[in-house]
Amino acid sequence: MATITAADVNKLRQITGAGMMDCKKALVEADGDFDLAIENLRKKGQKVAANRADRESTEGAVIAVVNNEKTAGVVISLNCETDFVGKNESFVKLAQDLAALALNFTNKEDFLNADFNGMTVAEKLIEQTGVIGEKIEIASFERLEGAFVGSYIHAGNKIGTLTALSASVAGAEEAARNVSMQAAAMNPIALNEAGVDVAIIEKEIEIAKEQLRAEGKPEAMLDNIAKGKIQRFYKDNTLVNQDYIKDSSMSVAAYVKSVDANLTVTGFKRVALG
Repeated sequence: MATITAADVNKLRQITGAGMMDCKKALVEADGDFDLAIENLRKKGQKVAANRADRESTEGAVIAVVNNEKTAGVVISLNCETDFVGKNESFVKLAQDLAALALNFTNKEDFLNADFNGMTVAEKLIEQTGVIGEKIEIASFERLEGAFVGSYIHAGNKIGTLTALSASVAGAEEAARNVSMQAAAMNPIALNEAGVDVAIIEKEIEIAKEQLRAEGKPEAMLDNIAKGKIQRFYKDNTLVNQDYIKDSSMSVAAYVKSVDANLTVTGFKRVALG
C-alpha cells in the first residue's frame, strides 16, 4: 500500500481541480498511481454527467476575450446548473482559462477537442461535472474578427459581447467597448437592415397591416404606413440604427463616426446566460 502524502493530494488537486477529499480517495484507490487516479476522477465525472444529462444548465459565466493585436476575439459561456456555482471564484477562473484557449480556434468542435493541461476541453468539462456535481458545458462559442475588435463583459459575467470596427484609429478601443456595452444592454437582432431575416420582416409587415386594418385605415394606405413601421423596427432592433445609450440624440452609427468620420461597425457577437 503506497503512502499518500498531503503533497501528493495537493499535486493531484492542482492537475485536476478536484476537491482535496476526492483527490485523496482517488489516490488511495489507485495505490498512489497518479495516472490511474486521474482516470478514476474522469470516470466519476462521466457517471455524474450521464446522470445529469437532462438537467438545464442556464447559470454560469460568460467571458469575452480579445487577442493582443485586437483583430480577433471570442466570447464563450461556461454553463452550470446553479447561480451559486456560477459565481464561484474557481469556476469563473476556469471559464477565463478556457476563453483564453478558445482564442486559438475558429469553431466550438475544434475547441472542445483541444488540449487543456493534458486532457481535452471536453474531458475537462466531464471531470468538473464530477467534481462539482452539476452539469457543466460550453453552451456558446462565438468568434469575431475585424480591423479592430473590442469587448465588454456585463457585471456578474451574465452577458459578454464583441464588436468589430472598420479600422484601428485613435479612440477605437473606447468606441468598441461602448458599442459592445450597447449590444449587451439593447440586445439587437442584427448589425443593420441587411442582417435581418426576410421572414422576420414579412411577419412584422403583416402584424403592422393587421394593426392598421383594426384602426380602420384604408387598404390602399397600408403598404406605405407599414414601411414606416418597418423603419421604426430597424431603428429599435438593429445595432447601428439604435439610439446610442449614452447620447440618445445620435444613432450608434453616428456615434462611431464622431470618433472618426470613416469609422463603421462591421460586426458584433453577443452571448447571454439563460
